[in-house]
Amino acid sequence: MGHLRQEVEPSDVGLDDKAFARLDQYFAHEVDDGHLPGYLVAVSRHGKVAHLTTYGHRDRAAGLPVETDTLWRMYSMTKPVTSVAALTLLEEGVLGLDTPVADFLPAFADPQVCEADGRIRPAAGPILIRHLLTHTAGLTFAFYHSHPVDARYREANLDSSVLPGSTLAETVDVYASLPLQFDPGTQWNYSVAHNVLGRVLEVASGKPLDTLLAERVFTPLGMTDAGLCVTPEQAPRLAELYGQREDGGITPIPGLPLNGRPRFLSGSGGMAASAHDYHRFMEFLRRRGELDGVRLLKPETVDLMSANHLPTGADLRTFGAKPHREPGNSGLGFGLGVSVVVDPELTLSPSAPGSFGWSGVATTTFWVDPHHDMTVQFLTQLRPTGSNSFFRELRRLVHESVSG
Repeated sequence: MGHLRQEVEPSDVGLDDKAFARLDQYFAHEVDDGHLPGYLVAVSRHGKVAHLTTYGHRDRAAGLPVETDTLWRMYSMTKPVTSVAALTLLEEGVLGLDTPVADFLPAFADPQVCEADGRIRPAAGPILIRHLLTHTAGLTFAFYHSHPVDARYREANLDSSVLPGSTLAETVDVYASLPLQFDPGTQWNYSVAHNVLGRVLEVASGKPLDTLLAERVFTPLGMTDAGLCVTPEQAPRLAELYGQREDGGITPIPGLPLNGRPRFLSGSGGMAASAHDYHRFMEFLRRRGELDGVRLLKPETVDLMSANHLPTGADLRTFGAKPHREPGNSGLGFGLGVSVVVDPELTLSPSAPGSFGWSGVATTTFWVDPHHDMTVQFLTQLRPTGSNSFFRELRRLVHESVSG
């Protein structure tokens, strides 16, 4: 069990504590107005935690506060962790970015594409490992409701991306039986790709995904609470999950205790972790592959992960499939499991060039800012009904702490 602690005053590392006071005031107001249950926010510079706030409740009904060792469902903040595990195998030559997925998962041989008019044709080429890491494989989610393939996912009982009661291998076989939305490499579509990647890692390593992530990432980085399950000893520290009501209030979401080892091991969104755990992961990325004398990746591999892999001049809005053509994706490229700021002039909130990170569906987010030598994480447990302004305000207020 690890507690994250503030290590320096903001002014010691060139940050403005008045901007952090505004940040705390903004999010405390959201909690007090019933829009958030509680939160943790941490900002580090030059490897030192310069601002750390916990506020509100991890369980409102029980009156339990957010604490520095609270456990959070990271959801899609799992994806960068799975990506790092994949990159360790890449460095060992077990797989390559241009290795066909079918080399490990034969069910993906001879992929088919479903056109917008429903016509099925052979794909122009195979799905490669790089397509999974960059979400350019042609896979999708059932909830988009924007393409005939989305409907096929719903017909296959993949509304939650998981075949109910199935294992990772069983669900991935269902993905493989469905057509792609486009030829691999030709568009960006956020999707189930990291579940497929997780299954590739299982086959490539001969180990279950939870074991592989523990051996390759969690244990060597000292992420002592991180995992794809929550033990009975950890359970009292797990934050309650809430959903957003139409009136803007929040209510607990039942049926998601996350206790015990799940049948489905998700490399896409299955991780629970503490702020201390994710701080160590971010610092590992900030330090380009090394932490406390332990090197998991070469510096150039982390540089490859955090580089933009979309075509020159494209961003998530212009290269994205229909659901992603929104202003919030302007100025953002995509690396190997993380978004990357490619044009700060186009982003909706102030962002430094080269900053990279990702978010989770329960309103968790992180980023690494190499330009300012900073890492930032924000953790809560709220599944919104649509987009919210929390992340934009967080980025604006953190940016003010540097420029103020």
